[in-house]
Amino acid sequence: MSDTVSAKRRIWGWWFFDWASQPYNTLLLTFIFGPYFAEIARGYYMADGMDADAAGAAAQAYWGAGLAIASVLIAVLAPILGAIADGTGRRLVWVWFFSAFYIAGSAALWFIAPGGDNLFWAVVFFGLGFIGMEFATIFTNALMPSLSDHDDMGAISGSGFAFGYLGGVLALAIMLLFFAENSATGKTLIGLDPLFGLDPEAREGTRAVGPFTAIWYAVFMIPFFVWVREPRTDRRPLHLGRAFASLRDLLASLRYRSSLSAYLASSLFYRDALNALYGFGGVYASGVLGWEITQIGVFGVVGAITAMIASWIGGKADRRYGPKLVIAFCIVVLIFVCLIIVGMTREQVWGIALDPASNVSDDIFFACGALIGAAGGALQAASRTMMVRHTTPDRATEAFGLFALSGKVASFISPALIAVATHVSGSQRIGISPLIVMFLIGLVLLIWVRAKGEQA
Repeated sequence: MSDTVSAKRRIWGWWFFDWASQPYNTLLLTFIFGPYFAEIARGYYMADGMDADAAGAAAQAYWGAGLAIASVLIAVLAPILGAIADGTGRRLVWVWFFSAFYIAGSAALWFIAPGGDNLFWAVVFFGLGFIGMEFATIFTNALMPSLSDHDDMGAISGSGFAFGYLGGVLALAIMLLFFAENSATGKTLIGLDPLFGLDPEAREGTRAVGPFTAIWYAVFMIPFFVWVREPRTDRRPLHLGRAFASLRDLLASLRYRSSLSAYLASSLFYRDALNALYGFGGVYASGVLGWEITQIGVFGVVGAITAMIASWIGGKADRRYGPKLVIAFCIVVLIFVCLIIVGMTREQVWGIALDPASNVSDDIFFACGALIGAAGGALQAASRTMMVRHTTPDRATEAFGLFALSGKVASFISPALIAVATHVSGSQRIGISPLIVMFLIGLVLLIWVRAKGEQA
């Protein structure tokens, strides 16, 4: 059956997963729903007697706790499901299964109205969709080695991320122009009432981001399911004992596979820090700089555009220089950005005075957003390629499950550290500082990773 679809269409179909799934990160995690959650949570805590700074810190801590719990579930289940998928020779069925989680969780966010009495359900619904998105990504990434030769993996991965970010930019632009309202004016970015008669006072334009994300995914996954095929392997019945034995052997082999072990440990730290930076960027802008949802959305467009361009350029650099150099360079850029964010308020940056009445602090944060998008996009694409260099097509799902484990086993650490640092310091700005240490650890561990992985 796979011969009926050309290699070019299989690659395009695989790229469409990035296009379809990117809005969960762009619209829900970072630029629309995340800040909206921070806004309603902050209002809830202020109504309970907290001052603005304490309420912002409490909202950030609640969001961090929710992300941490979802990440723990992903970390525990990812390698097990990967081993089961490789053991049965079936991957696409799992993409279908977790796509249902993605759609249900995101669509349910429509019901998170202002008031703050539904914060728990906001985190539950978001976590359900987040788990679906992460697991669908694991099984989609596992199909990557079957698309082309290893020499082309960097370009394919980078172009896929670039295509995905293009979809994220388009989805975000649609939300900002026609749906998400400014809380003060009730108008969208271009001064319109939200489409379809949505009530701005009930924040229905902003809440529509959930169903919009679900519909976007369902529509644009069609090319994926039409054009992407399973690699030609024997279909085997489910045998849990064999699957767990395979996973146990893979884990035991890490003591002899120094490059893979070092890479998994490195990515454990730097990917966790990057995900936390994505997850708290909009929350930070809302709480520290006082940005509206529409302003945060424009910030997201800037970051997504730079991510799209940098992912494509990074893919070319990956093909020429290898993924290790690309990863190291991107980590250094992200450390620099975190240092600026931690040291910045509306009045100063690390002691250098700013005019609080001007837009200088906003401009600096916009520049930080552009760098986060560029470095983050290229970093994720190169990370995917580096993992391909440490596995084989028949063990790819298991390997990417382990890769997800390395990205999620500590992924509760960054949100948890941010939550603790924010709570102890009472400052959202200081709360971001643990990410600097996480990036540094990832950069140091990268020293022991071979440039060609296990393909040398």
